[in-house]
Formats: sequence, C-alpha cells, structure tokens
Amino acid sequence: MGLLSFVFLLVLYLLQGSNTSLIQLSNNGYEGIIFAIDPQVPEDEKIIEQIKDMVTTASTYLFEATEKRFFFKNVSILIPSNWKENSQYKRPKHESYKHADVLVAPPTLPGRDEPYTRQFTACEEKGEYIHFTPDFILGKKQKEYGPSDRLFVHEWAHLRWGVFDEYNEDEPFYGAKSKRIEATRCSIGITGINRVYKCQGNSCTTRGCRIDSKTKLYEKDCQFFPDKDQTEKASIMFMQGINSVVEFCNKENHNREAPSLQNKMCNSRSTWEVISNSEDFKNTTSLVSPPPPPVFSLLKIRERIVCLVLDKSGSMSGFNRLNRMNQAAKHFLLQTIENGSWVGMVHFDSTANIKSNLIQIISSKERNNLLESLPTAANGGTSICAGIRAAFQVIREVYPQIDGSEIVLLTDGEDNSAKNCIDEVTQSGAIIHLIALGPSADQAVIEMSAMTGGNHFFASDEAQNNGLIDAFGALASGNTDLSQQPLQLESKGLTLNDNSWMNGTVIIDSTVGKDTFFLITWTTQAPVISLWDPNGTPMRNFTVDTVSKMAYLNIPGTAMVGVWTYSLQAKAIAETLTITVNSQAANSSVPPITVNAKMNKDTNSFPSPMIVYAEVLQGYVPILGANVTAFIESNNGKTEVLELLDNGAGADSFKNDGVYSRYFIAYSENGRYSLKVRAHRGANVATRYLRHPLNRAAHIPGWVVDGKIEGNPPRAEIDENIQTTLESFTRTASGGAFVISNVSKLPLPDLYPPSQITDLEATPDGDEISLTWTAPGDNFDVGKAERYIIRISGSILDLRDNFDNALQVNTSDLLPNEANSKENFTFKPGNISEENTTHIFIAIQSVDKSNLTSKLSNIAQVALFIPQAEPDPDESHPNSGISISSLVLLVVGSVVIVSFILSATIFILHRKKNARRPKTGF
Repeated sequence: MGLLSFVFLLVLYLLQGSNTSLIQLSNNGYEGIIFAIDPQVPEDEKIIEQIKDMVTTASTYLFEATEKRFFFKNVSILIPSNWKENSQYKRPKHESYKHADVLVAPPTLPGRDEPYTRQFTACEEKGEYIHFTPDFILGKKQKEYGPSDRLFVHEWAHLRWGVFDEYNEDEPFYGAKSKRIEATRCSIGITGINRVYKCQGNSCTTRGCRIDSKTKLYEKDCQFFPDKDQTEKASIMFMQGINSVVEFCNKENHNREAPSLQNKMCNSRSTWEVISNSEDFKNTTSLVSPPPPPVFSLLKIRERIVCLVLDKSGSMSGFNRLNRMNQAAKHFLLQTIENGSWVGMVHFDSTANIKSNLIQIISSKERNNLLESLPTAANGGTSICAGIRAAFQVIREVYPQIDGSEIVLLTDGEDNSAKNCIDEVTQSGAIIHLIALGPSADQAVIEMSAMTGGNHFFASDEAQNNGLIDAFGALASGNTDLSQQPLQLESKGLTLNDNSWMNGTVIIDSTVGKDTFFLITWTTQAPVISLWDPNGTPMRNFTVDTVSKMAYLNIPGTAMVGVWTYSLQAKAIAETLTITVNSQAANSSVPPITVNAKMNKDTNSFPSPMIVYAEVLQGYVPILGANVTAFIESNNGKTEVLELLDNGAGADSFKNDGVYSRYFIAYSENGRYSLKVRAHRGANVATRYLRHPLNRAAHIPGWVVDGKIEGNPPRAEIDENIQTTLESFTRTASGGAFVISNVSKLPLPDLYPPSQITDLEATPDGDEISLTWTAPGDNFDVGKAERYIIRISGSILDLRDNFDNALQVNTSDLLPNEANSKENFTFKPGNISEENTTHIFIAIQSVDKSNLTSKLSNIAQVALFIPQAEPDPDESHPNSGISISSLVLLVVGSVVIVSFILSATIFILHRKKNARRPKTGF
C-alpha cells in the first residue's frame, strides 16, 4: 500500500483530527459516546440511572434545537473496576478512559461542581472531554446550573462543534450601541436586571449596580439576574436553563456587540453559523419523524490482557534494534504493566511463534519468567498478520471473547500483506498499539491502531533519543486510578564521543516517589553507575543485565523528595547511554503533577502547519509558569526543539489554562515523526492556578420573579487569585507519532504568513487609544514580522468584512518586535465618518518580508460615550416597587443625566474633530 493512498484512507477515517473520541455520526445519530466514571467516585448506582435519564431527555432537546437533525443513538457507561460486580456489566471493547467523552469525576477543587468542557483549540475544533461531578449528575446542583439534560446539550456543542460560551466571566458587561450598559449575552432579547445581591445567613439585600470609574462599566459584584418567565428562544450557549430557550443564536438574532467568548474565538459568528459549517451538518439532512431513545451499554473495566507481538525479522539485526527492543520490553514488563494484568508473547518473522501463553502478573516471579521469553536472534521475513493472528490465539485460550484485549505490535519492516487482515482486526474487538521502529516500518498498521482506538508510536534508530523505551513506557493503563499509574520523570540519552561522562539530576517532588524505578542502558560496555539521593547517600543495588545491556534499581517504599544526582562513566568510545526514571503518586489523596502531549492532527500534508499541545496539570488544576519543551523527531532521526508557550497568542488559544502550545512547520521529510515533551519548574516558579476552568457552565445567581430576586445558592468561594507556588518537578511524556506527506525536496518560496493576533486589547487614554497585543513572527510565531496594518471603523461588521477599505492608522513608526514579545501602540483616532457612531472598532493584520499577510486579528473596541446605569432600586426596600415620588425624581434625574451626556459627547466629538497628530494619517 503506497504512502499517499494510505494517508488518503486514514484522513477519511480520522477527518484530520487527533481527538481520541470514538464517536461516529450515523444516520443523524451519534454512536460510540463514552461516559467514564472515575475510580475515585464512590460507588452509587444512582449515578448510572441519572446518566441514562439525562442523556435520554437531552437527546430530544438536541433534536429540536438542531432543527430535527441530531440525536444521541448509543452511549457506553464505563464503570470502575473497584465497583461491585453486576450481571448487566459487560467487558469493554475499544472503550477506555483515554477515549472518554464525558468524565464523571470529583470536582477540580472541593466544592467546585461547575460542569465544563476541556476545550483548548480553535473555533470549530472538537473539545477534549466534558467534566461532570457526581453531585451534578445526581441533581444536587440543578438550582445553580439548571436542568442537567439541557446543560449536557450546551456542553456537547463545545465538545462536538467547537463553539464557545455567549457569556464572559472576565467581561460580564459592555457598553452597547444603545449607550446603556448591557450584560454580555446572546440574544439581547433575554431580559433581566443587573443588581448587587448579598446574603448573610437568611438575610439578603439588593441594590443597584454602581459604575466603576476606571472601566466605565458596572462594579465587580454586579450580576445579571434573568427573568424567570421569558419568551426568547435563543440561546443555548448563553443560558439554556431558561425555560423558553430551545435554540442556538443564529445570524439574525446573534449579538455581535457583546465581548462573549463566542465572538472573540469565532470571528463574531453566531453559534448556529459555526454548527452549520461542521462536517456533521454537511453530512446530514433534517428528519421527519422523532428519533428513538438512546441505547445504553454498561461496561466494567476488567483486568488488563496484553499480548506483545515482537518483530524478529532479519532487519531487526541492524542498528542494534533487537537489543533495544528487548531493553524497552523489559522496562515495560518490569515497571509499566500493572499487577493483576495478563500478559502473553508472540515473536514473528515470515511466520509467528507463541513464546508465552497468558500469565497473570502477581509478583516479580511472573515478570522475570516473561523476560526470559524475549527473542535472542533476528532472521527471516515479515508477516504482521501472522503475528496478530497468533496473538488472537494466545488470548482466546483464556478469554474466548477477545473484546478489549490489547496487542502491542512492534515492527521495523514493510509487509505488503498487512492490509489483508485489517478487517479481521477491526471486527475482533482487540486494540492494536503500534510501535514503529526505524524509517521502513509498515504504514498499513497505522490504520489498524486508529480504527481500534490504539496508540501509534515511532522510534528512530538514534538510540540516544530513547524513543523505544518512551513508547513502551507510554502504554501504562489509563483505566486505573491516576495514583496507581507510573509517571515518567526523566528520559534522556547521550552519545559520548569526546567525553566519557554523562552527569545530571532528577527531581523527585512530593506528589510522586512511590515505586520509583531508575533504568540505565548502553550499547557497548557497562558504564560505571553512580547515583546519590538528596542527602548524598550512594545507591548501590543496581541489577545489571549484561546481555540486554541495561541496569535498573527500584527504590523501596517512597523515595526521598529532592534532587537525586547521577554520574555515568562510559567504558567504551562512542558509547550511547540513556537514563529513564519512573515513579508513582506518593499519596492516593494528592493528585500527582502530570503532562499530556499531542499534535492537533494525526496525519497532515505539507505545507499545512501543525500545532503541538502539552497539558501540565495537577489533577484538573492547571500548572502555570512551567518550562515546557517539545522534541519532534523525523523518520531519519533529525530532532527539532520547540519551546511551548501558554500565552494566549499564536497557536495558544487561551492564556493561563495549563496548555502550552506552538506551531510546527519544520518538516524535513515525508513519513513518521514522533513527539516527546519535557516539562519542569520554570525559573519564575511554577504555580497551581486555582482560577475556574474556562468554558464552565454559567452559574445562575437567581431569577427575577414578579420584580423580585429569588436567589440561588451562591457559588463556592475560592480566592481565584491565589496561586500556590510549586516545588521543583520534572516530567516527560510521549505524544505518539504523526505522519506527514507531500514534503517538497525543491527550494520553495516563503509559504507561511505571520500568525493571527488573537489578544488585541484597546483602552481609551484621554483623546488617544492605547493598544496592546502579542507580536506574531515572520513564519507564524517564529521570527519577526515586517510591519503592521491597523484599521478602524465605527462598524464591527464593516471592519470584519471590508477590512481593506476601512480607515487606516499611520503605523510608520511602529516596528514589530520579535515573536511572542508584548507590543504597545498609542494613536489618536481622528474622524470616523459613519453617523451615529458609538464605538471605535480596531483590528490588525501583520505582514512579513515576503508580503504575506496574516489573518485579521480579533476586533477590539472602545466606547465613545459614558454608559448610563440602570435606575437604582429603593435600597431600604430591596424588592419593593418604585413609589410615585421616586419615579418623579428618577425622571428629573434622567433628564439631567441625558443633558449632561449629550453635552459631554458633543464636547468630545468636537475635540476629536479638531485633533490632529503627525503620526496618524488616513
């Protein structure tokens, strides 16, 4: 199978995404949705029943909201292995926690039960997962967040179609064209009042919102209270809990003025416009009859069944491949695979040989028995299907149904017949994890791993990059409690030519330390190994395996927190040494710091850019200020190093969300590339960020009923500005492999414009406007742009749709800085020609030295008026009606205020008309 035809097939299947979801859309119904109950959730069968009820009613709501287009067809509920047995629970097939679409898991912090969708990519791109807490699923938070079925549809729109919220907790109010302060919402037809509402015990007081002198908007404690009874049908992405809301905002009723996340992230398009542009929408038509109710499967996580299928063909004798495979497989068997798992082994060349039937790992005895089954010599051809079929035979001897079993297939050679068993593999229910070794490993097996929900890894022949050990190490089960999973603290290698020493340190932080494992490998001769704990005490009990050229040490109990120091002295010239360190959580009640890495696509075609993502978390809480570096290795072993950033600019969608990102365009050849990420505490000290998750469900503070506020329970008070300083830590993680095609060997012109500016902000400064943004580069976020084009308009739509014709600001003295620097620019706006102008809207494009132009930036705005506050209610009787005398005073006062504002506006416009400055020309 040729690379190009293979990539085409795979693209059809994956739709260019690297999201791990197994959801498919079939005849308007979503199939393969996975709800996963976290092992830390206490057993409660009501959770299962409530999930069923929620999804069943949500399906009807979704169907009506999407013009009779989409519904939920079937859903799997993954039940943790520590819940008791039930005859209804079946064994999972391809379903696992890795593929979960909805996690039912403890809150991010105690008391913080807000539902949210983990979404850190661009508009129209799928999210990662939805997080519901057990209390939310059990209906204990309905007052604060509204009915669970409607909220599930709200979160589903985030997850599936990449739309965003039509509120903004950082900018809850804005100055509207009406010259009033409005709550950020969609549609504007949703009615309510803005009030400061405070409760102590059973006593609550209400007062009107005051205007903040700095922002010219309402004060921090002001909240929007919607009317309980409404007639407005939109929008589900604002407040689906309002009874009348049954639609998404569309082009006609969308509120483009509001500084909502949807407007900021999706270029001011409505949610329905984005949904209508999705592949789901394009591949379906509306149905006439209502859909059937969803079908539910209850699946319980069982003990793990893994069969290693190892290539021992003749090509494995070159480049030290056989021995490197054995080192990595031994690390997997000694350290990665969990107790209680069943493991078998098959070798294959042109035929397959069963070397070990399934053995349940209970102690080190079974692990050592399996070590003895590894291949010792390489010869013969390559028959991947023979190896897989032998693995099926091994598994069926213990489990006649092979659903959910895992095959770890390592191969280094092409096999034209591999495509012949793709159908057999996908129908088997087994999961294929592919580890491709060297540049010639067969491409067809990628399809097997993708179709079965398996992982795909690539390791080059550059042993110092430690790719094989990283790949096997990444195959720890994701279905167990996080506290029981091995985490990779370090993975490093070095080829020593002029120097005989490899020295370094490994940090063990307090969140890990249990079952800590040090592994050293070499290619020629055993080095002198020295390892000292943080007190300087030497560790002397390394097990040395001279045949496989590796040595390892398990630290009993919990390893000491602090800096461990190692020194390896090579005994041979041109020696290659590696060190790998794994550890588990020290305490099951304290989540360990973790790093997850991925690319935005699994397959790509040159010159389309890719994005690297690395998520640094402790539990569900983001870690900020870490130093995060990506290592991207090509088929021939060439490595590109990228510093990843969490700055909300360039490839990074959201600042301070614990996701570090960067564009990747340095393609050197066609074929596979592997991703590895290293994170450690930054020089400026890394912190836990206790701020609420982005894209969280709106908390409903209360309802207005007959002019009175009926308050809901307040949100849990957590000081979100507190950032807990972290101790030093290190983590490494494999992000798997991806495939690039159509890379040109010829010299090409500049293909990449500067990246889009996404964080433009504007603030009035007297009769000037001050702008700030993050500098893009010459090629996306690398280098330096040549110049900026800044234009302004009195109409947001004109600026967005006709940017080239809008009024241009003179930027001749504005020279771009290096990518990712902060830019500042101040200008006088001059005259806007449009009548009835209430705002100035500003946008930027950047241009590189080849005259390539970036996408238009987000649109910033400045109000040209002082907004009016709502009339203040009678403070002594918070919820009473307004008396006649108050009404008279209110009318008189309003006339005075309006007169004052008109005078002020005329004065300001007059000043603007006369204002001229050499640096601004139109």
